[in-house]
Amino acid sequence: MSATTSFRVFWRAASIQLIAVLLLAGALGAALPHGFFEDYGWIAGPLSWMLCAAVTSWFVRLPVGPVLVGAALAGLPSIVAVLVGLHWEGALLAVALFGLWCAWLRSQDFYADFGPDRQ
Repeated sequence: MSATTSFRVFWRAASIQLIAVLLLAGALGAALPHGFFEDYGWIAGPLSWMLCAAVTSWFVRLPVGPVLVGAALAGLPSIVAVLVGLHWEGALLAVALFGLWCAWLRSQDFYADFGPDRQ
């Protein structure tokens, strides 16, 4: 797998994840009161993140299981960001880490048969 292919997968996965997270956050923010997020954000945020990652896995044509593992790992640093009051900065870091994970997955020979980026 070439570095160019992995670079494309990184940008595609990161872009799709970011757009999915922003769209879902906007929809939930418009539909639910702020108090919901204060009370249930600890579960709503991670579930939304994982749902967006599942959607992203379909678009980048990677198997959903390993992508969800990467989404969980990429989301861990954002916990620290939330605790220090930098929620959306943590989300951006998680998006970048998630994109790197997806690019790494694509570079593995085991996953080389998925999607149009195979060579």
